[in-house]
Amino acid sequence: MTTEKNAYLKLMEIPPGCLNLMGYVDESEVNGPGCRAVIWVQGCLRECPSCFNPESWSFEINQLMAIDTLVEKITSNPRHEGVTFSGGEPFWQAPALANLARKVKAKGLNVMSFTGFTLERLQSEYAPAGSKDLLAQLDILIDGPYIQSQAINSPDSPVSSANQRVHVFNPALKDRITWASDQTEIHILKDGSRIVTGYLGQLFLSD
Repeated sequence: MTTEKNAYLKLMEIPPGCLNLMGYVDESEVNGPGCRAVIWVQGCLRECPSCFNPESWSFEINQLMAIDTLVEKITSNPRHEGVTFSGGEPFWQAPALANLARKVKAKGLNVMSFTGFTLERLQSEYAPAGSKDLLAQLDILIDGPYIQSQAINSPDSPVSSANQRVHVFNPALKDRITWASDQTEIHILKDGSRIVTGYLGQLFLSD
């Protein structure tokens, strides 16, 4: 298992102004309200049993992308009304994501994030660096680790296990919690590969 010290050392290898990504998709409708861009960051210490994205655990450099490139990519699609951060653990790259969030919000988009931390931990002195800055930019946060024994796959639940909570910081979105934990989505890329995302399956690439 990667230690927190080793994780920080790997995070220091990410060039300033960049994110280390596991994946990205446009026009998702199962990862938050409306049509959204979704960013999966690389790196997580939890290694939860039955994690949807075990490929995201490693903190090794996978796909580096400049924040400004991502902002242009996200905001150039007129269908996008927001962006969702997932992973991996977004809050291990909180400073860069806070920067990205500020820039897309300036363009009128909303921002949501998943996290394996609780909100209380992220508000404490024991949170990863930059956590409070990222929290300040979020419109919605879903907190808590995925716990297999408490799994929920239901059209009536926006979370994937019963311990998780939905925090709506932007009152304009309080009636937009309409996605469900039994939804999946397939994106066919230009090279013919596919990305499958949603609560019932992993984010994965296939030919």
